[in-house]
Amino acid sequence: MTTPPGSRPRMLVAGVGNIFLADDAFGPHVVRALASRPLPAAVRVRDFGIRGLDLAYELLDGYDTAVLVDAAPRGHRPGTLSLIEPDPPDATTAAAAPPEAHGMDPAKVLALAAHLGDGPLPRVLVLACEPDVLPRADEDIMPGLSGPVGAAVDRAVRALHTIVPVLLADPAATPSLGRPDESAPPHTAALPLPAAGTAQDR
Repeated sequence: MTTPPGSRPRMLVAGVGNIFLADDAFGPHVVRALASRPLPAAVRVRDFGIRGLDLAYELLDGYDTAVLVDAAPRGHRPGTLSLIEPDPPDATTAAAAPPEAHGMDPAKVLALAAHLGDGPLPRVLVLACEPDVLPRADEDIMPGLSGPVGAAVDRAVRALHTIVPVLLADPAATPSLGRPDESAPPHTAALPLPAAGTAQDR
């Protein structure tokens, strides 16, 4: 993904997750799939893996919005996509943020970014996928996505092509996932995005 000379990306799409821990690799797989279906030039797409400190610094680089693509267990059917807007970290949480060089807990990354910077953070959304197989970090490596999560990669790419133009036009907008996959089961149909800290699922 390239940005025209003399201009800066206005939006960040960040894939996060451990490629050796089964469905935790969802974010990196989505970023890889975006290489053949690029987003607009005003968007920077990058795979951060488990480099939480790198992502924290990247969030301080003047973006209007950022979308983190991640696997997140929320009690839904495996492969379900959710669009979540986490609450921004408060001053106490930001001050206590440990300077972890590795690890990718989005809440800790946001707190660390707030701790490192002296300006406002971009608006952050999380495009989350319900995992089917999510081993602990201390277990043996388990590369490769499960079937339901692998099938959700293309839906996530389509979802990003739906919500990114909305956010570029208005960073404060309430985007909908739309219906990137008409074969999705009815219980995962798109819903309006509720208030911060909650989510819509599909």
